[in-house]
Amino acid sequence: MKFTKRQLLSTIAGLTAITIASCSGQAPDSTSSETDSATPSDTAAEMDGELNLYSSRHYDTDNALYQGFTSKTGIEINLIEGEADELISRMQSEGENSPADVLVTVDASRLWRAEEEGLFQSVESETLKSAVPENLRHPDGLWFGLTQRARVIVYNKDTVDPSELSTYEDLADSQWEGRVCIRSSSNIYNQSLLGSMVESIGVDATEEWAKGLVSNFAREPEGGDTDQIKAVAAGQCDVAIANHYYWARLAKSEDATEQEIADQVGVFFPNQEGRGTHVNISGAGVLENAPNPENAIAFLEYLTTPEAQEIFAKGNNEYPVVEEVSVDDVVSDMGDFKVDTVNVSTYGYNNSEVLQISDRAGWK
Repeated sequence: MKFTKRQLLSTIAGLTAITIASCSGQAPDSTSSETDSATPSDTAAEMDGELNLYSSRHYDTDNALYQGFTSKTGIEINLIEGEADELISRMQSEGENSPADVLVTVDASRLWRAEEEGLFQSVESETLKSAVPENLRHPDGLWFGLTQRARVIVYNKDTVDPSELSTYEDLADSQWEGRVCIRSSSNIYNQSLLGSMVESIGVDATEEWAKGLVSNFAREPEGGDTDQIKAVAAGQCDVAIANHYYWARLAKSEDATEQEIADQVGVFFPNQEGRGTHVNISGAGVLENAPNPENAIAFLEYLTTPEAQEIFAKGNNEYPVVEEVSVDDVVSDMGDFKVDTVNVSTYGYNNSEVLQISDRAGWK
């Protein structure tokens, strides 16, 4: 693909850029060694200029990634943060004059929303293809996964024996009547879970499961994933579905109450005898109107280096997309698990069907 370069507009109304390269914080010691780290591409070290990054990841530890990239390449990062839908709307309004080079966001379905608006361009990079597994990237190179999040079953250790647990589908069985907590169907994490099920078991079976799950609710859906874990610990329900890192945050908390909640709750990886546990991603793509496309590709390549992947994984208790990168000790203690290898791009493609399924199932 041949890129069109444009000069970045000198003044853009409402743009508040933060130059990450000027931050005083240092990257973690484990990632500071030049001899242990890889250059993202053969030309990256010779680059200069800037990169305009739109991100809906709100983790302070990501700053170490930006600093590391600038240190290696000389490319300064101008960071704009916001919610994913807000950033997508902003880029739509900016049109061809958008200064954005890269969008980083969480959940494959949100990447799909940006894809549907024609905001990404296809990227050909052997570095990215070799680093990111096929199921964790867009088939046409529109975006690439950077971290993995497992959607697990959490259970009350006093009321549930883990031998009773098996699959997501099993939670629709009558033995779990009045015992299940989960957040709203409007939540993107649940929509992606159902999107993966539509791809794997079909529309009819997914709808049957959703109806059975709703009939087993211990309460109406409310709150976020952490609230579901707390409800399990408090005995309001016996099991819940949540992303793994929410439990890890509680386990690592300095608050004794939160540590106690984590101790009362076990983590179970479902579908290990079948397709594997559902995972979602945070990911990024180069934008169609990127004024600095070469810098943008170099940035994505840097984010898949072992040093960057370790910062990603340990910063938010996530799993890396690159093999043989270490994770946080608390996450490691959860154990290994089989991953559902359905391509994450299908979550978004099946989203319209998922919304209808949830509506018909009465999942609020």
